[in-house]
Amino acid sequence: MPIIKDGKIVTDTWHHLTDDEPVSAAPCTVSLARWSREKHELAAHGGALGLRVGGGDRMEDFVGDLDQFPLIVVEFPSMTDGRGFSLARLLRERYGYQGELRARGAFILDQVFYLRRVGFDAFEFTHEVNLEAALPLLHEFSVTYQAAVDEPLPIYRRCAR
Repeated sequence: MPIIKDGKIVTDTWHHLTDDEPVSAAPCTVSLARWSREKHELAAHGGALGLRVGGGDRMEDFVGDLDQFPLIVVEFPSMTDGRGFSLARLLRERYGYQGELRARGAFILDQVFYLRRVGFDAFEFTHEVNLEAALPLLHEFSVTYQAAVDEPLPIYRRCAR
């Protein structure tokens, strides 16, 4: 399935495992619940492993393991659930996560610009979307006023330089 990653449409190579599906050598993601139960077995499996979290998950349950994951997928169950925005910004700014941070779920095209600002660099829609139409929305506005992950200084500090 195609996704947007680093501003381009690419084929997704990751498989999202259910909690009872066996782990394979191919790149796969697991839920936080599964990671919490099977951490040692999963860490030893040898293949690329990503983590799926939701806005309601406690960051304390996984931030100590961030170096284990080249990919963290933040699930958006609905477009009105904004907790994933905060989670992404905290992962990037407070915890220094440098891997791929992917938004996955029911967010809408109008949110893509803001998702990118808080640190997401990949987007996986779970509903039908024209990805070509989504690409320009990553840079929909040329000027931003607030500080964010993509621009740490607010505009009044940038203008003073």
